[in-house]
Amino acid sequence: MSDRHVRQGAARDFNKSRRFGPKPDESGGKSSGSGMTAGGSASRSGRPVGMHRIKDFRGTLARLSSYLGPRKPALVVVIMLSVISTLFSIVSPKIMGKATTRLFEGIMQKAQGVPGAGIDFEYIGRILAILAVLYVASAAFSFLQGFIMAGIAQSTVYEMRKQVQAKLNRLPLKYFDSRPHGEILSRVINDVDAVSSTLQESLVQVISAAVTLVGAFVMMLTISPWLTLVTLVTLPLTAVATWYVTRRSQGYFVGYRKVLGELNGYVEEMYAGHKVVKAFGLEDESINRFDQVNQELYEQGWKSQFLSGLLMPVIGLINNIGYVIVAVAGGLMVWKRTIEIGDIQAFINYSRRFTQPIRQTASIANVIQSTVAAAERIFEILDEEEETPDPEDAVPVPVDLKGEVRFEHVRFGYEEDKVLIEDLNFHAKPGQTIAIVGPTGAGKTTLVNLLMRFYDIDGGRITIDGIDIRDFKRSDLRRLFGMVLQDVWLFSGTIRDNIAYGRENATEEEMVRAAKAARADHFIRTLPDGYDTVLTEDASNLSQGQKQLLTIARGILADPPMMILDEATSNVDTRTEILVQEAMETLMKGRTSFVIAHRLSTIRNADLILVMDDGKIVEQGTHSELLARNGFYAELYYSQFTGRNSETGS
Repeated sequence: MSDRHVRQGAARDFNKSRRFGPKPDESGGKSSGSGMTAGGSASRSGRPVGMHRIKDFRGTLARLSSYLGPRKPALVVVIMLSVISTLFSIVSPKIMGKATTRLFEGIMQKAQGVPGAGIDFEYIGRILAILAVLYVASAAFSFLQGFIMAGIAQSTVYEMRKQVQAKLNRLPLKYFDSRPHGEILSRVINDVDAVSSTLQESLVQVISAAVTLVGAFVMMLTISPWLTLVTLVTLPLTAVATWYVTRRSQGYFVGYRKVLGELNGYVEEMYAGHKVVKAFGLEDESINRFDQVNQELYEQGWKSQFLSGLLMPVIGLINNIGYVIVAVAGGLMVWKRTIEIGDIQAFINYSRRFTQPIRQTASIANVIQSTVAAAERIFEILDEEEETPDPEDAVPVPVDLKGEVRFEHVRFGYEEDKVLIEDLNFHAKPGQTIAIVGPTGAGKTTLVNLLMRFYDIDGGRITIDGIDIRDFKRSDLRRLFGMVLQDVWLFSGTIRDNIAYGRENATEEEMVRAAKAARADHFIRTLPDGYDTVLTEDASNLSQGQKQLLTIARGILADPPMMILDEATSNVDTRTEILVQEAMETLMKGRTSFVIAHRLSTIRNADLILVMDDGKIVEQGTHSELLARNGFYAELYYSQFTGRNSETGS
């Protein structure tokens, strides 16, 4: 088998593992993110999405409406303005009918040779002036209600976005571990925007449609009850058509939202891993997978839009039949002189206005289907189980914190039926450097996650200076630790801002001192703008090692009582590593520090080395003590220098 085939096979296995859900990371945890399908969709495994249903249409709609509760006064004003605007518009056809009748009478009298007969332009002029005032007033009130409604819609969505953002901050890490980042972004951005558009546009249309429907019906009754009855005959057909189409299209609107989230998740995943895709030469497979998801999105969008678009022509056909009946019946009534021709013109106008809100409501119904589907996805985030709340009587952090850490019979698993750590015990004395080593998946990073309460333990307890960490506020607990991780995180902004992120209100002198201690000052000053150099979103204008030095400088600046270093020097060269190690030793002096290391040469001076395997501490002691035992640690250590396999001992 060629090397090319081996690489492709490995990449496919990697792609499958990401496609079908999260796998344990090297610490026994779950991979962050982007491997699961959006919302658990089966489509990523090759099964079609098909029809989807809104789980609770009425409940979701009622919950969405509750956001408008605090804005009732403004809504009342909008309704009043909408009613006034619509009433001005509704009265207009009746008044115009009078002008038509007077014009028709003048023409007929002149045609019949009636002496002095002619068109009464003065009367018609007054009618047109009244109509102009009504139309301008209607437009003015419509503008005002649109202006106020825009404020209501945007303030409502602003509140919703704040709630979603606050909720995301309160969700446990396992929520983000099990969902693609792009899918979460789709809910926060696309779905919230869908709700915003509906509130701003459709809500006003519903109010206007309701007023128009009632007003047109009343005006039609005043003109001719019989013609009104003829118009009402078409309503049952319209209602049946609307019910059938919206019922059929609902599932496709939900499916469209679901697959849109999946597409966003896949694009984000491929963009984040584009180097891996290129390295394994799997551009074609990536494009093919995108095409599959994109095709699903096309099918869901096409079906939903086709069915919703089908509604208007069907209702239009039914209404046109009604118009024909009204025109024929009205013509006969004018012939028999039981009604004036201007009233027939007004009635046909009203009949169109009467059916227009029905058609408009049918169109809005389709928009609401999509909006409720989007709102349901937003509410799913808001209803997610949050982290265990901080205790109301939280213990304050001791002023003279020593940094004594104990793990007592700790039990933990990322899933309830799969225990990763069971009965873990160790004692870190104040000021000690604790190194944590072991093979991939042993539970090293998990131990640190539990210490920081990124995850809560299932049994036992973890204490700092004898106080259970669950008795602290999470924010207070995490301020006790400075973290330098293997995975570098820098944000868009200047280098100065990124380093200063470690401590609020840090002075320029303190920031530069931290950069010098991390051996980052030299390369920063060689950049064109020095500390004012702006980093891109992924800091691609710096090398991996340089990015690592900035995060170390950030940790040094924080100056916390305790430190956590997760393979902090893995991305720097050997010479820089020696310098950084010196800086880190200075930083850790007098502080309780936890160091996760794969290169065992970097932790030989640790006060205590914990050797982990399968979630258990299998050995502990100093470097020399563990080597003397010639056990698991010795195998790991010598394998890095002699190439001896730690499993076979060969």
